Amino acid sequence: MAVIQEEAGELSPTWFLAAEAAQAKQAVDLVAFDLRGITTMADVFFICHGRNNRQNQAIADEIESDLKREAGERPVSIEGYQTGEWILLDYGDLVVHVFSEKARAYYDLDRLYRGAKKLTLPVESNPLT
Repeated sequence: MAVIQEEAGELSPTWFLAAEAAQAKQAVDLVAFDLRGITTMADVFFICHGRNNRQNQAIADEIESDLKREAGERPVSIEGYQTGEWILLDYGDLVVHVFSEKARAYYDLDRLYRGAKKLTLPVESNPLT
């Protein structure tokens, strides 16, 4: 499970719902970063990857469906869905990144935001290993 370095406080619960939805579709290496105070583009980055592009699309579909049903939230923008290599769902305060394993290693957002606080996830961060 990801380590919490600070309380989530006033964060919208949408990131938590996204993590649960991704886990339901067997996403791998889930991590959520609290970006407040680091950037103004979003409060939370949620990052995960799937084992293939179809699984990435299924993860994105599940996240979109659950956030709509549970929180009434719809993404402002969705990018990369057709290829499935890097799907980005922008909810304003939450940005979801669903990568292929190769794309995640290449762009390495985990390293880029390593100074951000990690949030406690609702599930194991890597259930298949």
